[in-house]
Amino acid sequence: MATQVVMPKLSPTMEEGQLSRWLKKEGDAVSVGEPLAEVDTDKATMEAQALTTGVLRKILVKEGETVPLGAIIAIIGEADEDISGLVSEASSHAAQEEKKARIEDSTEGRAYGAPDELAQVVPEGQRTQATMKGEPLKGEGVEQSSQTEIADKGQQAAQAKTSSEDGGNGQRAQGGRVIVSPLAARMAAEAGINLKTLNGSGPGGRIVKRDIEAFISGGQAQQAATQTEAPQQRAATQTTQTAVQTPTVSFEGASPYREEPVTTMRATIARRLVTSIGPIPHFFLTTEIEMDKSAELRRQLNELDAANKVSINDLIIKVAAVALTQHPAVNTSFQEKTIRFYERADIGVAVAVEDGLITPVVRGANAKSVVQISREVRELAERARTRKLKPEEYTGATFSISNLGMFGIDEFTAVINPPEAAILAVGAMTPRPVVRDGEVVVRQMMRVTMSCDHRVVDGATGAKFLQTLKKILENPLYLLA
Repeated sequence: MATQVVMPKLSPTMEEGQLSRWLKKEGDAVSVGEPLAEVDTDKATMEAQALTTGVLRKILVKEGETVPLGAIIAIIGEADEDISGLVSEASSHAAQEEKKARIEDSTEGRAYGAPDELAQVVPEGQRTQATMKGEPLKGEGVEQSSQTEIADKGQQAAQAKTSSEDGGNGQRAQGGRVIVSPLAARMAAEAGINLKTLNGSGPGGRIVKRDIEAFISGGQAQQAATQTEAPQQRAATQTTQTAVQTPTVSFEGASPYREEPVTTMRATIARRLVTSIGPIPHFFLTTEIEMDKSAELRRQLNELDAANKVSINDLIIKVAAVALTQHPAVNTSFQEKTIRFYERADIGVAVAVEDGLITPVVRGANAKSVVQISREVRELAERARTRKLKPEEYTGATFSISNLGMFGIDEFTAVINPPEAAILAVGAMTPRPVVRDGEVVVRQMMRVTMSCDHRVVDGATGAKFLQTLKKILENPLYLLA
């Protein structure tokens, strides 16, 4: 008997999924538990498995399309079975979802007052609804898909001349719009590339990341050739340019802009942070820590084992976990009618990825060595960047650490990741003049700020935790006590 394959719930926070790649094609035999497709969730790329045995008769969702949970993506049945009824039912369901999405988007678009001509449009016949609930969309009848269609009138006018000169070799959708993935669009904007001059190599002529990288590589080669021109020619050119007066540049009206669909990861980040900074009463505690002895300990550890390099952040994770065991009131979460005290320090480590932020969890960091923590963090971070983390590897932390010191940030505040009660924001470790024993000396100083949920962590409780953290980092031999 033929069965419908629906978009499964592959992570605890997943509300929709983008079908990244089909692992089977129509006509292939499949068995129970066999991977059918790869799906991009809000945090990772995971496999959707077959729940029945048979033949993959019909694929209803194309690669790159985003659909909500429960949407019908394929049909599995016997090789000679009539599936016309199921196909018709799936089409009807998709049409209803599309109509519902248009109504929701139209309401939200009017609320934000976006002009219709700036709306992003889905090509005719594409049955995918990509409304992310809780996220403001602009324009009436707006639909989002993984293929961004640049429909900005201001940008089209600015690029009209270039488009006509390039002979129209760029791939375009209906109405002359360029089909481009969100990542490729962002890369093109940063590099100042006219998308209409490119040929897309993705599905349906979509411009993807590799097209931008290829164009940039070609541009660098051209620039290198230009730099090898004769010195006399360059000198003559520079003299001519010096004699030419710089024209006056003026702009009128609002700046032109482009819009990209919200990724599932970014939508989840936005939704979770809204539920954090509003309902959770934050307060912040900042202290400054002398890191010379911790830096020396790190240096000695790395000399002993050059194959397993330890970072300052690894040491901070270990010390924070130990401090949590000494101050269990911080290692908690508010549960409306109860306060949950965790028996283990599971530390979430914020990692920047392509589409946003994810926090892999180091389980039981209080019981692990700094070297073991270092190995785990490197492995988790690498799999986070390639979207290979399992849900249990990035959920369930009891405390989080966000370190922006490597970007030269001296001090910042972080937003608590619910249901945790606190998060530690770590700044850069830099040499600064300080007074010690009446003399001005230079020390490696680092500022940390803890954001606390005042429903469970009081000011004195948070301050005592930071005191312990500071004491151990300034004298890491306490770890042996």
